[in-house]
Amino acid sequence: MRVDGGIRDGDTIRRMFGGIAPRYDLLNRLLSFARDRYWRREAVAQARLPSGGAALDVCTGTADMALELARQFPSAKTIVGVDFCLPMIRIGVEKVARKGLVDRIRLQAGSAEALPFDANIFDAVTIAFGIRNVVDRKCGLAELWRVLRPGGVGIILEFATPRGPLFGWLYRAYFHCGLPWVGGLISGDAQAYRYLPASVTTFPGPQELSRMMEEVGFRDVHFRTMTGGIVTLHVGTKSA
Repeated sequence: MRVDGGIRDGDTIRRMFGGIAPRYDLLNRLLSFARDRYWRREAVAQARLPSGGAALDVCTGTADMALELARQFPSAKTIVGVDFCLPMIRIGVEKVARKGLVDRIRLQAGSAEALPFDANIFDAVTIAFGIRNVVDRKCGLAELWRVLRPGGVGIILEFATPRGPLFGWLYRAYFHCGLPWVGGLISGDAQAYRYLPASVTTFPGPQELSRMMEEVGFRDVHFRTMTGGIVTLHVGTKSA
């Protein structure tokens, strides 16, 4: 498998995530020093779900974003999580059941490039650390926009590369050396954790991603960086 960040084959990416699914949550906490929880909280807070509203989390993985949506918006009626990797979905289903949220959160298989929903039905759509792995990113962004109701909000959380000279150097040293070693040791798949930093390096910058969102129809697109530029949070709306 190529690990240069340029993997553009959905089956290869699906198998890769399926293989690391059993240790995925543990490694997310460990490798981010538990900051991934903060990043998700900040992203979900942008959803502004109304009472009785509906949200969709795309590339939901093990359902952390879906669970955070349910926590922050207890009056939301429907939260759906979609992912193309069944081993991830199965773990997410178990987590949802343990939280007693099976009546509010539904997880199902589906592709970001062909979401199995009608247009204009969700008040918010989120995707955390997933758009980078979508083979046809512009198509995926267009699907996010399509299923949003007019006035709804699209939220994208993704890794970025810090630009500061000292912090940037320290981060790159950790991201390209320490992280793959630890990730490979715990997950048993060193290639998957070499793919992560490589794919971030080749991913479009925040300005380019903003432009792509605008091209598919999002308006009022803006972004902010978090944790010294490690992560970027993009938000856009669908015109009413």
